[in-house]
Amino acid sequence: MFNLRSVCVIALLVLSASRADEDAAAADDDDEGLAASPVSAELGAVRSVCKPVPNTMGLCSGIGYGEMRLPNLLGHASAREAQQQSAAWMPLLGKHCHRDTRRFLCSLYAPVCLPEVSAPVGPCRSLCEAVRDACLPVMSAFGFPWPEMFNCSRFPDGAELCIPGERDPNRDETTEATEDSAVCEVCSPDSEGLGEQEIQQNFCKSQFAFRLRIGSWSRLGTDVRVVPQGRSRVLRWLGGPQEQSALWLPHGCSCPALEGQLKGSYIALGHMQNGRMLLRRLLKWSRDEKELKKFIRTLLRQDC
Repeated sequence: MFNLRSVCVIALLVLSASRADEDAAAADDDDEGLAASPVSAELGAVRSVCKPVPNTMGLCSGIGYGEMRLPNLLGHASAREAQQQSAAWMPLLGKHCHRDTRRFLCSLYAPVCLPEVSAPVGPCRSLCEAVRDACLPVMSAFGFPWPEMFNCSRFPDGAELCIPGERDPNRDETTEATEDSAVCEVCSPDSEGLGEQEIQQNFCKSQFAFRLRIGSWSRLGTDVRVVPQGRSRVLRWLGGPQEQSALWLPHGCSCPALEGQLKGSYIALGHMQNGRMLLRRLLKWSRDEKELKKFIRTLLRQDC
């Protein structure tokens, strides 16, 4: 249950958001512009920048990416301000009213920062509506309305780049299950050394192979975007100029290799497709670095 302090904090947040909306409406009656871009006014006045997601921002704990774009989708211009305001919604996460509550709220307070996109990537309208429909009864029981700053009509309907829910309700269930099952083999755990065998068998068949560390990952549409941390070691490359900065897993893969803390080394194999580095095998190395170096020497000795 919400405690009294949490209730008071959320009440203040909702009231301040309502007042902010009233002030914005008085200053500018262009509702259509607001619906198309909730932070168009803020972004016009403040330069959009990428900042690390604070480690103490509990609302976004384990969200899967490390940088947020500011101003965010609620107009907060600093990570500190976003962190402070987001704390009021932590009790709602504890109610478990919807499995995507964290994803939705974090996409507003700490929207993922993509170098190739100059504006915050907001939640899809379907994600907003799903969380609203599930969590509004819980909030109403404590006397809180759905805040106007969370108005779902402001967010894209899916035709534009946006953050979807864990499962897109518009996708065919049979197709989704088939795709997830096939793609998840890409990053299945190394059971009894089978992962190493697969890497060896497919090394020469792959257009690229890297030893890398992973900085962050994020879900964009039905795909997963994996961003390396620092400089990766190129073991094999047949893909042309190395200008790509991310690896991709298609079709909403649920990837065990990306769960938990992104520590340690990975080996990645794949092919180029439509200008993307598409992963075919991602192995999280579970043994020590000495064994990894020995394994890499074995790979490089192959006559490809």
